[in-house]
Amino acid sequence: MNYSAQQSDCVFCLLAKGTVRDEDEFCYAINDLYPVTEHHTLVIPKRHVPDFFDLHQWEITAIHTMLVTVKNKLEELDNSITGFNVGVNVGKDAGQSVFHSHVHLIPRRYEDANKTTNNPLGGIRWAIPKR
Repeated sequence: MNYSAQQSDCVFCLLAKGTVRDEDEFCYAINDLYPVTEHHTLVIPKRHVPDFFDLHQWEITAIHTMLVTVKNKLEELDNSITGFNVGVNVGKDAGQSVFHSHVHLIPRRYEDANKTTNNPLGGIRWAIPKR
């Protein structure tokens, strides 16, 4: 199996090595170019797979391990981080804009929830308007 199979017109496949923050055999982490919050990170499998649900289990395990590694590094780097959102968009209607599977790790801070709402409960807020 070729774990580094790439597609010639994919921005994640063509990524410059200098932008990679962490990597292992199956995936790598980069800063999101359009961050929701400071230190918003993408964890991306090296193999070009458009749909998260088509990844092999060992790729999913590598992605999870990378998420934990990056999370720990971010918490050491920035003590204002008090939580994280972890998310995957699968398909255009779910908001996927780059069709190379990737996982968002979005650091959250106390101010994120409490400056916009008095009740930060309820999971991913504002994903569906008026909910």
